[in-house]
Amino acid sequence: MGIASRLKTERYLLIAIAVGLFAFLSEQAIMDMGRGAALIAAVALVVTIVLASMRVAHHAEILAIKVGDPYGTMILTLSAVAVEVIILAIMVADESSPTLVRDTIYSALMLDINGILGLAALLGGLKHGEQPYNDNSGKTYGVMILTAIGISMIVPEFVPSDKWHYYSAFTIVAMIALYALFLRMQVGQHSYFFSYSYPRSERKAEASAPHPDEGSTAASIATILAGVVIIGVLAEFMSAFMTTGLKGTGAPIGLTALVVATISAAPEILTALRAALKNRMQATVNIAMGASLSTVILTVPVMEAIALYTGQPFIMAMTPVQTVMVTITLIAAAINLNDGETNAIEGMTHFILFATFLMLTSLGL
Repeated sequence: MGIASRLKTERYLLIAIAVGLFAFLSEQAIMDMGRGAALIAAVALVVTIVLASMRVAHHAEILAIKVGDPYGTMILTLSAVAVEVIILAIMVADESSPTLVRDTIYSALMLDINGILGLAALLGGLKHGEQPYNDNSGKTYGVMILTAIGISMIVPEFVPSDKWHYYSAFTIVAMIALYALFLRMQVGQHSYFFSYSYPRSERKAEASAPHPDEGSTAASIATILAGVVIIGVLAEFMSAFMTTGLKGTGAPIGLTALVVATISAAPEILTALRAALKNRMQATVNIAMGASLSTVILTVPVMEAIALYTGQPFIMAMTPVQTVMVTITLIAAAINLNDGETNAIEGMTHFILFATFLMLTSLGL
């Protein structure tokens, strides 16, 4: 692929660089124009970050196709979590809200399981009826998400504030241990948990389908790394504009958390929906549930480490409403992902839970 063709293909990243340069040169001028201008600039940066993250996810998908499952979906989810962690770390430094990390993880969980998986199962079920997948993957993801969310976001409610740093250090070790074991399972002796043997005719059709090929593996890796850096720079400006634009509006902090979660999940939504519409529900389950698990199990130790380093603890314990929503979601997922097939009814139950989450967020709950 020539240089001109490469630049045309990566035009979204080039646009992101141009927007970042413009934000750098005009940040103070936009701030002086008032809250409305800052909010417009924040929205423009959110759109730009989503476009850049889609290019990162695209190259992650190229790598995923080359290495195959379960490594493929692992690359996809890790790239999304990397974007989320970078944006969160930057916004936490600029924001004074101690609940932003908690609310973002909660929003990501609702978005991944109820939003992505729910919509994909609903649309895929309406098109194909019952869609098969390996039920071992759903069970494994479910129990690990329950354990991780319980340790990191439910139990902290009962930990005294003067002992938070001890429990925070324990949480870091626990999450790392859980993820290390999960990785060993996913790419080792239990890798078959996360794959599904489709009929031979479907495998032949998939093999004959054109796959994206935009250069070498090294080029894709370099683009992913460059994209993550660009997103980090844009997130710095987005955080400043959003803080100024929302100041005094009474907007709930959950709105900011939802924006961060949506930015990181946007590319996954398209990939999961495409897989479901192609009757490849295993990929959808791996993406949605894998993203949820990775968000909790990787974001928590990074942000807890930042809290220990700065000496400023975050409020990780969920509110009663959040705890109820997470409990209902995980119970519904345990029932729906127990038989190795999804359908439109199961998808609709999760999508209604997602709509409930949006309603509660708009009410500031």
